[in-house]
Amino acid sequence: MNDAYYAVPDVLAYLAGEWTVERTAQDLAGNAEGHFTGTTVFTPLDDGGGGLLHHESGTFVWRGTARPAERTLRFLPGDDPATAHVHFADGRPFHDLDLRTGRHTADHPCALDLYRGEFEVYDERRWRMRWRVAGPAKDLILTTAYTRSAGSSDRRDRSA
Repeated sequence: MNDAYYAVPDVLAYLAGEWTVERTAQDLAGNAEGHFTGTTVFTPLDDGGGGLLHHESGTFVWRGTARPAERTLRFLPGDDPATAHVHFADGRPFHDLDLRTGRHTADHPCALDLYRGEFEVYDERRWRMRWRVAGPAKDLILTTAYTRSAGSSDRRDRSA
């Protein structure tokens, strides 16, 4: 999509705040496509460890039926400010994230399926995540575009 990526020196500072989310879900095996629209809000975790709580909510339309959808993740500080450890809400590890170059690939095995995520940052207000899910249970492509919401000023001070 873009040959020039936006390097992120502090991933948690970059993500903090509210984002508009547009996602397509393509089921390659069943030849179906769904669409999610909503928001993702990254707020400081209450544990004082410097991480962020990621809460996504919106509407998912699949085969003509619209349903409310939401999920929660935890983004914990990595070994470098440009990195983070992403965990599910229950604390299980999901994947690492390294945006020093503005682009990152991560794998997450889930039973016999493999989730391969590609993260691309385009500028201070736009980034994309694409998961290719392949295995005996799933054959999907999930593509999510994030755009910083107008007036979102919750970003952390980068000099901190």
